[in-house]
Amino acid sequence: MAAATSSPTAPLHSLVKYDNPTLVAKSSSNHDKTPGKAAVGTHDRPQLARPGSDKAHKLPPVDDKGARAKSPTPTEDILNSILPPREWDDHGQLWVQRVSSTPATRLDVINLQEQLDQMLQKRQARETGICPVRRELYSQCFDELIRQVTISCQERGLLLLRVRDEIRMSIAAYQTLYESSVAFGMRKALMAEWGKADMEARTKALEDDKRALETQVAELKAKCEAIEKREAERRAMDERKHAEELAFMKKTNLQLKTQLEGILAPQKK
Repeated sequence: MAAATSSPTAPLHSLVKYDNPTLVAKSSSNHDKTPGKAAVGTHDRPQLARPGSDKAHKLPPVDDKGARAKSPTPTEDILNSILPPREWDDHGQLWVQRVSSTPATRLDVINLQEQLDQMLQKRQARETGICPVRRELYSQCFDELIRQVTISCQERGLLLLRVRDEIRMSIAAYQTLYESSVAFGMRKALMAEWGKADMEARTKALEDDKRALETQVAELKAKCEAIEKREAERRAMDERKHAEELAFMKKTNLQLKTQLEGILAPQKK
């Protein structure tokens, strides 16, 4: 809703409604160097009020009705304090664009909503999550709403200004907290990365020990199997030898028994 300007280089488009830019000062090169006609330099430029400066408009308290009745503050001054004028230099010419003090209509609010949607789509703002573009556009939209409300009711506009400042302060605190958490996470990641080499070396050493122990176990198993096989062969050999000796002794016993019976038989007769 920025007003159209005839200046060659205008600032970026904003959802806040501004008046037409005005030429404040020109450089000495743009003036005729004739006697009696002084060039306007930078020291001749009017000093604009900036937020936080000594020359900024000091707003009266909201509840100070008596002071406001005696010396009412113009709406333009309050608007310039809430939304400072924009200024830019173009080829040595200082242009200033103040916020508009024209009351807003219902159509202006509808156009503001449409422009907000168009700018969100045009600048490809993300619908969810952290998005600086979406935050900037909604901040401009809120400033425009404050401008519209301030024109109709200064007290309500000042109260919305406090709400805006509180929101910005909360967002700044959240941003600081987010940056601190990111830094903490980075430190933890670096610490984990530093300990990763030691853990990898320890893991490699344990794996080497494991392979050595597995080799030793395999050797002991092979030795045990060899011993069991040798003992089994020896036991089989002993059993076979014992069986042969037993058979031989039975045969010898049978022969001796037969001979003894042959000797004893004639004597019985």
